[in-house]
Amino acid sequence: MQGGAKAIDRDGVGRLVGIAVAEGCAARSELKNGVCGGHGGAPEPVRFFHTAGIDSVSCSPFRVPVARLEAGRAALLGTGVSDSG
Repeated sequence: MQGGAKAIDRDGVGRLVGIAVAEGCAARSELKNGVCGGHGGAPEPVRFFHTAGIDSVSCSPFRVPVARLEAGRAALLGTGVSDSG
């Protein structure tokens, strides 16, 4: 991946992200969650975070176009529960 961002371990870290989103939103329905860092601007992690129900990702300015494009693709393809990106 670009800029040193690595793929998300969906079985380990991905499962923990899913648990955190589910349990956090069950406790507080208005809870918003997000991810920042290198994964926030790489295509595969952005798609994964969309499917996991993450509300937002942040990344360095030069990665914003990729993050927006991938978030839009994920929303259009209906690959997750989130409608933001």
